[in-house]
Amino acid sequence: MQTQRIKSLTSILPKNSGRDAYGHVAVRHQGGRHKRFYRAIDWKRDKDAISARVLSIEYDPNRSADIALLGYADGEKRFIIAPVGLVIGQTVQSGQKADVNAGNSMPLGFLPVGTIVHNLEIKPGHGAQMIRSAGSSAMVLAKEGATVQVKLPSGEIRLFDEKCRATVGQIGNVEWRNRVIGKAGRSRHMGIRPTVRGVAQNPRSHPHGGGEGRSGIGLPSPKSPWGKKTLGKRTRKRKKYSDRYIVQRRK
Repeated sequence: MQTQRIKSLTSILPKNSGRDAYGHVAVRHQGGRHKRFYRAIDWKRDKDAISARVLSIEYDPNRSADIALLGYADGEKRFIIAPVGLVIGQTVQSGQKADVNAGNSMPLGFLPVGTIVHNLEIKPGHGAQMIRSAGSSAMVLAKEGATVQVKLPSGEIRLFDEKCRATVGQIGNVEWRNRVIGKAGRSRHMGIRPTVRGVAQNPRSHPHGGGEGRSGIGLPSPKSPWGKKTLGKRTRKRKKYSDRYIVQRRK
């Protein structure tokens, strides 16, 4: 269901088409795109003990998930990510005393083991930073002292502070990966420009280019346009803060 645009919650999304401050292409294959409005999402869910009614569930061009417009009892309106099972007219709440129902938000310490969650905070009060795309979810595995073990979509098990908030349920629009773009024009409306294969370019433009006739990518390994290895090479940098909270790496 689509409602009239709420000016206080929307703003025109600036478009830079993948260019940097000098106008040079910093990110390839971006450009064009239809004009978009950015919808301000409530990532913190800090209106505790104030019930809100779901006024509408809408499409958001800036993310894979659908969004829901909440109307709070005090008159304020906010957008949230719409989980599976959330319907128009339903009442949602946040805070320690909220029920464990889809769309309700509360600290991890108050969620029972086995609960499916999304919109997960990394640091208490910073707002949701993990599990925000369509169809994704995490699971509360165990509690130990002031920490909670959560299994992430990648299979990684990580420790979180029990004060970190999460929203109950799996994010909706689960079938978004199966969508069919249908035509080149729709990709252009989304801001995606054509991609030319490396083997079809000349050797000056790409490491895969050149050669007589049709030629493969060659040895020793596939490379990016800038000569960096792209398959099998680890790119993750060690993070002193977050590495110590990882109980089990993803498989």
